[in-house]
Amino acid sequence: MITETKTSTGETKQGVNILHARRLGIDTQYEAIVFMRSDCPICHSEGFSAQTRIRVSYKDQSVIATLFQTAPDMLEHGEIGLSESAWHRLGILKGETVSICHPRPLDSLSNLRSKIYGRPLEANAVRSIFEDIVSGRYSDIHLASFITACSARPLDHSEMVAFTGAMIDAGDRLQWDTYPVVDKHCVGGLPGNRTSPIVVAIVTACGLTMPKTSSRAITSPAGTADTMETLAPVDLDIAAMRRVVEKEGGCIVWGGAVRLSPADDTLIRIERALDLDSEGQLVASVLSKKIAAGSTHVILDLPVGPTAKVRSQNAAHALSRDLVAVALAFDVEARTVISDGRQPIGRGIGPALEARDVLSVLQGATDAPPDLRDKSIALAGHLLELGGTIEMGSGVKLAERALADGSAWNKFQGICEAQGGMRRPPEALHRHPVFAKESGKVTAIDNRRLAKVAKLAGAPGAKAAGLEVHTRIGTAVCVGEPLYTIHAEAPGELDYSLEYVQENNDIFELTEL
Repeated sequence: MITETKTSTGETKQGVNILHARRLGIDTQYEAIVFMRSDCPICHSEGFSAQTRIRVSYKDQSVIATLFQTAPDMLEHGEIGLSESAWHRLGILKGETVSICHPRPLDSLSNLRSKIYGRPLEANAVRSIFEDIVSGRYSDIHLASFITACSARPLDHSEMVAFTGAMIDAGDRLQWDTYPVVDKHCVGGLPGNRTSPIVVAIVTACGLTMPKTSSRAITSPAGTADTMETLAPVDLDIAAMRRVVEKEGGCIVWGGAVRLSPADDTLIRIERALDLDSEGQLVASVLSKKIAAGSTHVILDLPVGPTAKVRSQNAAHALSRDLVAVALAFDVEARTVISDGRQPIGRGIGPALEARDVLSVLQGATDAPPDLRDKSIALAGHLLELGGTIEMGSGVKLAERALADGSAWNKFQGICEAQGGMRRPPEALHRHPVFAKESGKVTAIDNRRLAKVAKLAGAPGAKAAGLEVHTRIGTAVCVGEPLYTIHAEAPGELDYSLEYVQENNDIFELTEL
């Protein structure tokens, strides 16, 4: 419906509702939000109410945004307020106008309803859903319904393949002039475990190509991109990423900057809020990003433990079968490695603390965390064998030699310089040790609650924040001995973390000797 009014109250140009855009500076993170006066004539004429989905357009850009209404004195007549997400996605200039209208009907919702009622999704139906997701047409309510349906009605093999293909097609896809192109991925759920930078350095030093795209943390204390960012720039576009790989054979960059499988980031945000992570969605999530990055050979790390993402050996074997089978459908050779997920890997949890662990391993420091070193060597060895660099069974020796002779460290420095220059990880101003309240043997560590301690201390937003673990499962500790030390950049965040620790003093389970 067209609203014929003057510019000051919302004019009409070429049959479209026009309003002056106002940047409100409200951070809504990923979701585009707009605000209109409750007495706006356009709202009345078009039937817009709170939480209505509307299309907002500026020149050749448009977004589907959720509408909230304000009291009349919060906006001027003829104004529409935009969140930071909406403003940046539209690329609006100050003082410009936008047009608003109803979005087109969501035909793919009929496919979503079919899945809710237990009917499998055909490839065309899956593609239509993901096209709408990437275009921003799905609200968080739609996304939550989709994720819940796929968790309650597990995906079969055909659906996993369709999901993976649709997620790849919805974004950019890289191709390389070399073969093979290798990669590794951990399914997550384990604090620390920052093996990727070390693995990239080892395998590229041994001659393989490894363009590593990594994620930022969503609910964890650090993602690989967060950790790497304390050492070198990671926000590289595709052209810059190609230059680094052509020069050094590999890179470690943030995947969000190159728009690989963009639907995955959207779904992960909702999955974490719902605490749902179905196996089928996990398979599509992991493989779509690897395939979109041009990988031909992939190692997949599956940590298993009572507080890891994968809780049992049976679940790990089932997930392994699905990952390998779906990868094969895209002509990608995948190998899974089932690893120990009972406790953190390395000492640091948080971007800068994990970066220091990475540096100590690459530099061959005598106090480098042995578990991080050994796991990185094992994964690199698998990749070297899978990529055909060396015969089966000899990968670990080659990986060990690359660390021992300094070639991996030299390669890592070269990658950092090519990405924009190597940095020194920051250090926290505030630290506080957490002591054992009794003597005993450490028999279990709660990964999830330990990660929460690091997040409450400020990680990953505060790069130096997190914690440093001092003991491992199987170690005997005495009363008053430090179990871990919390690092924070601000005293308030240290206090938040310590309050949680006081209420959860059994994160480290001790039994009598």
